[in-house]
Amino acid sequence: MNKYPYSAGHLMAVTYRKLSEMDELIDEEILELWHLCTHAQQLLKECVKAQGFNVGWNLGKPAGAGVQDHLHLHIVPRWVGDVNFMTVVGGVRIIPEALKPLYERLREAQDRLAGGK
Repeated sequence: MNKYPYSAGHLMAVTYRKLSEMDELIDEEILELWHLCTHAQQLLKECVKAQGFNVGWNLGKPAGAGVQDHLHLHIVPRWVGDVNFMTVVGGVRIIPEALKPLYERLREAQDRLAGGK
């Protein structure tokens, strides 16, 4: 989970190895990150009823990478009508759910998904 999310449920897929460039990834890491991304989307569809997603990388300090030497993929849930002036004009983020209760719901969803396989 992202400690400073753009929206409730903002997750990140992170490599075990500390890397700063995408071309440093090996095939197994690329595949694992992609699987983590699609799994995160399943969890978020169930837990926060996400209707869409922004998925992306922040590569390098100019792109907003807070931790430059640890490559990570952002998975941000989105909903119809969730964009408003607050983040654009006001520089404010509104998170409707605290991290701990959402974490618990994600864990429960993970257990349900794992039990179904």
